[in-house]
Amino acid sequence: MTSATTPARGAKTTPKPATKAPATAELTEGQRADLDGAIGALTTGATIWSALTLAQRVTLLRSVRTSVAATAEDWARTAAASKGLDGRHPLRGEEWLSGPYSVLGALDAYIETLSRLAEGRNPLDGIRVERAPGGRTRVHAFPLTGIDSFLLSGYTGEVWLQPGVTPNRARAGAGLAQRTPTESGGVGLVLGAGNITSIPVLDVLYELLAHNRTALLKVNPTQDALVPVYKRAFAPLIEPGFLRIVRGGPAVGAYLTGHPDLVHVHITGSAATFDAIVWGTGSAATRRRRENRPQLKKPITAELGGVSPIIVVPGDWTDADLRYQAEHIVTMRLQNCGHNCIAGQVVILSSDWPQADRFRAELRRAYANAPERPIWYPGSPSRMQQATDAYPDALVLGDRLLVEIGEGDDPDALQHTEYFAPVLGVVTVAGAGQAFLDAAVAYANDQLQGTLGANLLIDPATEKSLGAGFDRAIANLHYGSIAINGWTAFGFITPTMTWGAFPGSTIDDVGSGIGVVHNALLLDDVERSVIRGPFRPFPRSLPVANGGGRLTILPKPPWFVSARTGAEVSEGLTRFRAQGGVAGLVKTLLAALRA
Repeated sequence: MTSATTPARGAKTTPKPATKAPATAELTEGQRADLDGAIGALTTGATIWSALTLAQRVTLLRSVRTSVAATAEDWARTAAASKGLDGRHPLRGEEWLSGPYSVLGALDAYIETLSRLAEGRNPLDGIRVERAPGGRTRVHAFPLTGIDSFLLSGYTGEVWLQPGVTPNRARAGAGLAQRTPTESGGVGLVLGAGNITSIPVLDVLYELLAHNRTALLKVNPTQDALVPVYKRAFAPLIEPGFLRIVRGGPAVGAYLTGHPDLVHVHITGSAATFDAIVWGTGSAATRRRRENRPQLKKPITAELGGVSPIIVVPGDWTDADLRYQAEHIVTMRLQNCGHNCIAGQVVILSSDWPQADRFRAELRRAYANAPERPIWYPGSPSRMQQATDAYPDALVLGDRLLVEIGEGDDPDALQHTEYFAPVLGVVTVAGAGQAFLDAAVAYANDQLQGTLGANLLIDPATEKSLGAGFDRAIANLHYGSIAINGWTAFGFITPTMTWGAFPGSTIDDVGSGIGVVHNALLLDDVERSVIRGPFRPFPRSLPVANGGGRLTILPKPPWFVSARTGAEVSEGLTRFRAQGGVAGLVKTLLAALRA
């Protein structure tokens, strides 16, 4: 990001002794003193961090990995309980995958990147880097290990860099701040997400490794129950002063964002919260915007969500295809009860697809049959009511809404409101083949709020028939994460992929956010990530059976809300990631076959 609040590329920030921020009436003197003390410890920690060699940082990350692995069970169970999922709920496995599994994978990937740098090698050595459409370069960032190639067969991921970036420039920039480890990035503030338990600590790791910044993490109040777990899991970072974790509400956040010794802010949340931080509220904010005089005097990055499309390209699908992809879409909406910035919200169908009515029927069935769970995130019930008020004729299926936009219906609310709740919409666009795909891409780009993630489902025969037109359409889809026959959450959970909005947002019009996170290869000049998955599960994924699709060993991915053994498989995969063990993995794979 380059703006009035952002230092130029390569600018150095040197830590300075802690000084007191302006007083905030809602905080006591003792509370302010505690926060100032934490920032002072992090300022000292920033100096210590800049003195560590890359090899020492690798050793430290291995210690963090050990402590995260030791807390994995407590982490997953505490998170599930905080969301109203008991030990027998079929969806409790979500908290294993989106919590400790994600963090362990990130640590493994960062350890590999820093180990290469410590040995004098490039993070991209041995990784395929080639040209992509539109003068871009793409890095084949997943899978990079044999075990990922096996367990997640059929899934691949690419990071596309911005137009004009050559493969040589990509290699030269890989490593970010770890190329200059003695240059401190100072102390940053991370305002943690409240919905997914890995997000706050993954953001902390990116601050430390991409920017050489120690971090003060303020957890969202919804995550308060996880704070003791976080402190145990990340004790190796807390003890030397590389991380401090605090609780608190808006008053704490306001004090910290204005603190003179915090040089950067990163937030995962809503655009409204972002604007309040940057510009303030009420008439004062209006005046500041008019005068281009932001209240926040330091750079800020953000991940803010949006209305995510699911483009369904018409083809000749079997009954099994219709059923499987309907469950796929329902998963995109209902995982974590829809309380995800990346939850699919608007299904884009072709009005000319002969199978559209059959697909709608499968979608209704899958949406109604998914396991029920609490709507737990603050504010979500009121957004459900907003959807009900906007679309009184929507189908009420248990604790969820299905909004099918028909002729004469106004899609505006669906297109511009991130419901962050179990509300799924269906719209139609005319056409078939390339004409439909181009029209659907234009609809997603022009009509839907945000640019964080887009999903696209297409059968192998149809994709093959489109040829270069398909690649051109993907290049024209302006989202920071794109999933082809997958869900963009797979990109979130894959550490060597990047996560963030499509470039171009500013503090004046923030959209889905500014900057990226995760990015364990530490790539510069990122534009987007593109993942691809199998259109059909095993055994229908066999190439002989499906005419050239992608082979996968998964009959149904464990993150599907319809996976009967999803909880068991998710826990087993996390335990394997944490501890290894062939016997446990075999047991997990056998459970996966019963999904």
